Amino acid sequence: MTNRILTTSSNIMCPHGGRAKLVTSNTQIHVDGALALLQNDKHSVVGCPFTIGTKYSPCKRIEWSAGTSRTKMYETPLLIETSKGKCFTEEGLLQGIAVIVNTQTRVDAQ
Repeated sequence: MTNRILTTSSNIMCPHGGRAKLVTSNTQIHVDGALALLQNDKHSVVGCPFTIGTKYSPCKRIEWSAGTSRTKMYETPLLIETSKGKCFTEEGLLQGIAVIVNTQTRVDAQ
């Protein structure tokens, strides 16, 4: 099974359509011209329209798990297509799992 590495050029959204701002602490590993994302990166979300009843309750950040088991940067796993991104509100309430829309297609990892 191929697991493509997620990069700063990937397109990731919250389950309500807000877009993840993909920045990383990685400064060394480039994949297809973009920096690879790390499991300990936290990404902010912009443009989430989610409401609960009449209360605006947007996703504000994504926290990751299930990165690579073999390919690491200084013991930190890289993010891959099968990684799980949990989307949280400003108050820390879980609102769903991030949707990986697309990523680079050249490099796989385990």
